[in-house]
Amino acid sequence: MAEDTEIKDLESSIEGYKAKVATTFKGTLTWDKDFIFLGRTQKGYEIDYDANVEWGCQPSEPVMLSLGACIATDCLMFLQKMKVTITSLKVNITGTKRETPPQHFTGFDIMLFVAGKNLTEKKMDRAIALSVDKYCGVYHSLRRDVTLNVKYELIKEE
Repeated sequence: MAEDTEIKDLESSIEGYKAKVATTFKGTLTWDKDFIFLGRTQKGYEIDYDANVEWGCQPSEPVMLSLGACIATDCLMFLQKMKVTITSLKVNITGTKRETPPQHFTGFDIMLFVAGKNLTEKKMDRAIALSVDKYCGVYHSLRRDVTLNVKYELIKEE
């Protein structure tokens, strides 16, 4: 019962963060030349896309990075609410795609490297579960048959 109460407390504490997430997004893509497009978000952030991967990233790479960023952000927020002082967090992510069209992602392997004080496996497991099961909008925007493997390495600090 105490664990259920703790999870509800964590979930209610993240509501403020998630309440700030917009529900409608706008952006533009402008063709430059060859297979190069300039993408711009509604806030003015830019990213170059290049199907030939000479002057920008492949269109699917930001999807992969966004998945990693979404899970990492959720975990960071939950761990902070669990009284963990995070001193570093790095994410390595590998995406695997089908070899034939449609060449969609079939799976992702994510490795989180987390350092901090008051950091435990139980807290990390809970943070990941809450993100993947309920809060990571990027993950829940992907195909249902995408496999996701999230692992971590904890570096405990006193």
